[in-house]
This record gives sequence, structure tokens and C-alpha cells, in this order.
Amino acid sequence: MEKAIIPTVSQWLTDVVVGLNLCPFARKPLRAKQIRFKVSKEKDDEALLADLLAELQRLDTTPESELLTTLLIIPNCLQNFADYNQFLDLAEWLLERHGYVGKYQLASFHPDYQFAGTAPDDAENLTNRAPYPILHLLREENLEKMIDVYPNPENIPHNNILRVESLSHEEKLKLFPYIFQLNPERQ
Repeated sequence: MEKAIIPTVSQWLTDVVVGLNLCPFARKPLRAKQIRFKVSKEKDDEALLADLLAELQRLDTTPESELLTTLLIIPNCLQNFADYNQFLDLAEWLLERHGYVGKYQLASFHPDYQFAGTAPDDAENLTNRAPYPILHLLREENLEKMIDVYPNPENIPHNNILRVESLSHEEKLKLFPYIFQLNPERQ
């Protein structure tokens, strides 16, 4: 199972996140192989929190030059976006409880990601849609350094929305097969 999941997520990262330039900071660590893809086999919140903590500890003990960021991929639970969204509160609590606030930051991705105030099929939701539920662990200090040198970082979300809104139907099918081919009603 893991052998199919990691290539799928890696392809999404390459084609969608980097290919569409949704995260202008992802290209360099991807090329430098500083991104860890970790598949969690867990099926409940408590065990998943343990996996999350283990990945945070791995970031603590691994030099930034070797490991900049981790994608914790969750194929066996949190398939429902509402459950995933609630779990994010637990994940943030874990960061706080273990003194990681200000050191690491979570970014979230899900096949059914939906921003507050949007309809499920609004194009802007594509910016955070991935083949599986994913918790992205970022080193906050590194992120701040990149934001400091990036021109107009506050425009990134708006530019991302414009980018995904400009995708043709064929491009959406190619880039997001896990959404459109599995859910033909979204086409």
C-alpha cells in the first residue's frame, strides 16, 4: 500500500503544488530531497497523534540540511473532511502541549478540503486538495526566512485562487484525478 501512496503524493506535490506554483517555497526542498513522505498506518486519533509527535521529534533530531519538512500522509482514517478538520484542533493541541508552537507549523490538505465560506465545488478549494488527508509539518523559522525574501507573500493565496480558477476541465481531470474521476458529479 505504501508503495503506491508515496508516488501518488509525490506526483501531486510535483504537478500541483510545485507545477502550479501554489507554494513558491516547495520547489527547492523537493529538488534537494529534503521532504519526508511518511505514511501513517494508524486508524484512530490517538495513534495518529503518536505518529505526528514522532515526526515532530524526527524534525527535532534531523538537521535542516537533511530534512526540511514532512508530509504525514493519512490513508486509513480522517476520510471525512469534518472529522479531519476536528482532528486539526487535536494536532494544534499536541504542538502546544509539547512546546512546538513557534517552532513548527501545520499546513493541511485533504481530498475534500473546503475553506470556510465556500461551496464544496468552488475552485479555490483545489489549492488544498490532495489525494489523501495530509498533515504538512513545516519548520517555522525556515518558512519565515523564505517569506521575508519573497515579494508580496500576502498575494500568494489570491494568486493561487486565480491559478486554479484558470484551469481547464481537462487540466483539472489530469491534475486532480482523485477528485474528478472518482466523483463524476464534480465535473
